[in-house]
Amino acid sequence: MRYLVLSDLHANLEATDAVLAAGAALQPDHTLILGDLVGYGPDPNAVLERLRTHPASTVIRGNHDRVASGLSSDADFNPHAQTAIRWTAAQLTPASRRWLAALPIGPVAVDADVEICHGAPFDEDFYVLSPADAARAARAASRRICLFGHTHVASIFGCTREGATAVGPWGRMPFAADLAGTNHWLINPGAVGQPRDGDWRAAYALLDTAAGTCTLHRAEYDAALTRRKMGAAGLPSALISRIGPAR
Repeated sequence: MRYLVLSDLHANLEATDAVLAAGAALQPDHTLILGDLVGYGPDPNAVLERLRTHPASTVIRGNHDRVASGLSSDADFNPHAQTAIRWTAAQLTPASRRWLAALPIGPVAVDADVEICHGAPFDEDFYVLSPADAARAARAASRRICLFGHTHVASIFGCTREGATAVGPWGRMPFAADLAGTNHWLINPGAVGQPRDGDWRAAYALLDTAAGTCTLHRAEYDAALTRRKMGAAGLPSALISRIGPAR
């Protein structure tokens, strides 16, 4: 199977459209979406409509989706995230809110080799940032390959009984990893809507289980348009500054 893998779209319509177009050119069999579809960005309903109508996809929720749909409070969010999620909740149509609230919680087993979660298999709010975090997540995983998001940082960790090792991407895009062997793998495709790893472009990945490879990709998009929309919506300037190349 060839899986297009997306995470942390964060209501960024221009970035979402860019990765869906770039991903379609890779001819995937199925799309996996790892949560945080809304929050931060200016187009929550439009992004959800893209995903609702996207063929052959499996979608799970993230923490921003949970809060925006009213399933939990925003008490743990920082002030900028609180402002954005309250704005988002007010913008959601009833249909969008119902669809978002009904999304499954990870982990979800996709096939005999692959599972997906938002943060980690044991906690959708946990940040897998280090090899030690990855080793802990691998011990809780039910499949050899666990795809996760939440950190907004593209990363691949190879895990054995002795621990975990970061194997990339080291700033190189596209970055291809060979997943041969019996190791467990923890893979974060990076964020579509708000990357935080020094590369502003929208992130996505292609996992090919038949070939035993995962390739991390980036797509350029009209970030200036996204920034203008965020400004017009009155979203925090600190969030706007995270979008697009340094200015």
